Amino acid sequence: MKLAVVGATGLVGGEILEVLDEHDFQFDELLLVASERSVGKKIEFRGREYTVIGLAETVSKKPDIAIFSAGGGTSLEWAPKFAEAGTIVIDNSSAWRMNPKHKLIVPEINAHELTIDDRIIANPNCSTIQMVVALAPLHNKYRIKRIVVSTYQSVTGTGKAAVDQLNNERAGIEGEKVYPHPIDMNALPHIDVFLDNGYTKEEMKMVNETKKIFSDDSIRVSATTVRLPVMGGHSESVNVEFERDFDMDEVRELLANAPGVVLQDDPANNVYPMPIYAHKKDDVFVGRLRRDDTQPNTLNMWVVADNLRKGAATNAVQIAEYMIEHNLVPTLQD
Repeated sequence: MKLAVVGATGLVGGEILEVLDEHDFQFDELLLVASERSVGKKIEFRGREYTVIGLAETVSKKPDIAIFSAGGGTSLEWAPKFAEAGTIVIDNSSAWRMNPKHKLIVPEINAHELTIDDRIIANPNCSTIQMVVALAPLHNKYRIKRIVVSTYQSVTGTGKAAVDQLNNERAGIEGEKVYPHPIDMNALPHIDVFLDNGYTKEEMKMVNETKKIFSDDSIRVSATTVRLPVMGGHSESVNVEFERDFDMDEVRELLANAPGVVLQDDPANNVYPMPIYAHKKDDVFVGRLRRDDTQPNTLNMWVVADNLRKGAATNAVQIAEYMIEHNLVPTLQD
């Protein structure tokens, strides 16, 4: 088993390594890969020091699986080269998500769609992943008609430079700015670029990816995404209208028993999901469940997850685990 982590020096790359270790992911050879400016750097993992190598060298080594977290441009250029060499690419960027030839996978929902012929597999957007994990058991029972979601997203979703901007602002230090406005003590209703329809690219990711993951173009989604000066993870206020009515006790039971979901819904005792407690955890946390009395069959919920974990690294590692467990890696077959 030869595993490559592409983008190993970045925030998500570091999380991938942590998740691999925590999940006791087994391999015979590990290739840590980054851009040319990072080649030669040293990274310690499981008591061993690894030297970062470049993409061309990695392709020549023909890894069985490569987990990419190096941006869309890198993925568009290099994922096909890896795939041609026989490698299964699991990609964290937006490059392949809406490509009809490639699957968009959240293992708890649609891993069964994967086959031995899949060479490039897309990891959904972080804010989409946590929402659909929370909604999947309810969608299966009541069928979703419409979702209105507002997100409250961590600066870690933008990367290390955004974390540095926040820390510099708090310390009164001048430094690089990745946001058009200060982020400390602020809320930016602006994630990714604005599109002609007035929505941001991040908002439209949630719209389009939700439909693809659920294989249902009839689901209507309206999203507003906001960046906050938070580190631990993303939070979401989700208002969801179903085709069928629901019982609140059954809703709680469905969520409590759903894979990857932790129910935290005891507001009388101040128990509800918060990013500070979701940090470094693989689960999606759900609470503040309440019926929307303004229209039929509608539920309000609060959803929180560590965007670097389930929103990126954990989901990608889980896809790799599924491919291995179900004998879907051609180069590992007897």
